[in-house]
Amino acid sequence: QVQLVESGGGLVQAGGSLRLSCAASGRTFGSYAMGWFRQAPGKEREFVAAISWSGGYTYYAASVKGRFTISRDNAKNTVYLQMNSLKPEDTAVYYCAATLKVVATKPATYDYWGQGTQVTVSS
Repeated sequence: QVQLVESGGGLVQAGGSLRLSCAASGRTFGSYAMGWFRQAPGKEREFVAAISWSGGYTYYAASVKGRFTISRDNAKNTVYLQMNSLKPEDTAVYYCAATLKVVATKPATYDYWGQGTQVTVSS
């Protein structure tokens, strides 16, 4: 069982940066691939980025590649999402998720989810 708690969201102007954190409970955090997803009002939850259990492999949605960076610190049971050059269309609730399977882009692949943190980018 893994419990996930996101933090770091907020209001930022377009072009600004935010760093999201996702703290995980449990001693097996290092066994899980981790993902970040987001959901804007009236839209489906969409994949943002994912990272393998070791951190050696990362994958990004085309819409954020080059602007966002996912990383993890297994000693701290935490995964991060550094978001730069933010755009108004990045506005959404951001969720982290964990899976024992390989890095994946589909929400159904993930077994555990956090409660989400709001990111709002003003123009």
